[in-house]
Amino acid sequence: MNRVTAPRAHPTGEFASMRSVTPASLNTGPPRRFLSLPFCLMAALTGALGLSGAVTAADAEAPAAMPKACSTACETPFGDVLGRSPKGVVAYSNCRAECVLPRRHEVDGTYTGLKWQCVEYARRWLLVNHGAVFGDVDIAADIWTKIDRLTKVADQSEIPLAARLNGSPEPPRRGDLLIYAKALYGTGHVAVVLGVDPARNLIRVGEQNFENDPWSGSSAREIAYIERAGRVWVLDSYLIGWKQETR
Repeated sequence: MNRVTAPRAHPTGEFASMRSVTPASLNTGPPRRFLSLPFCLMAALTGALGLSGAVTAADAEAPAAMPKACSTACETPFGDVLGRSPKGVVAYSNCRAECVLPRRHEVDGTYTGLKWQCVEYARRWLLVNHGAVFGDVDIAADIWTKIDRLTKVADQSEIPLAARLNGSPEPPRRGDLLIYAKALYGTGHVAVVLGVDPARNLIRVGEQNFENDPWSGSSAREIAYIERAGRVWVLDSYLIGWKQETR
């Protein structure tokens, strides 16, 4: 049984995820844990992504070569496997939220991102499953405003992305990107929708560097959603909405 993310109450007594998030409100709101900590920090990511990205012996370094934030008091040791998506895209531990390691990850010479940030997993998952990637962002929250398309690696053709605000009539689908506001940890977060269970009103997601706990089963978390008046609300704090391929 996967962990189910319970909706977190906003100080007003309403679910934070039920609020209408507007551009003016993306950087506001009380934090959860570690607001001041670097979370999913991404430095100008460029280029196409690699595949599932197994860690090789060349990736391993002695603990002395690692910053303390990446080698002490880890939720799970840095680089350990947290889980695998149904198609085998591996998620690795970033140790803890304070860890920002300026170390590139490449697979067969293709740059995937910084180890082991949330954006790196999202882009790698899209490549493995759809053969497409998205462009440069500095932090995860920037995906909401800066990314409006995917690019196919094989032929450079583009796939438009729609921005579905939480409460949209268009429900999340497998492959969508859940985007969280900058108010969460000062950088936001991105998770990939791995599946939707309409019988239980749950969304299963894959991600890195959220809590750095081992996955239960083939997804990191299960998040509840509700439907009201033809609209879908995903009950997770600071969720802006989801980026979705248009068809």
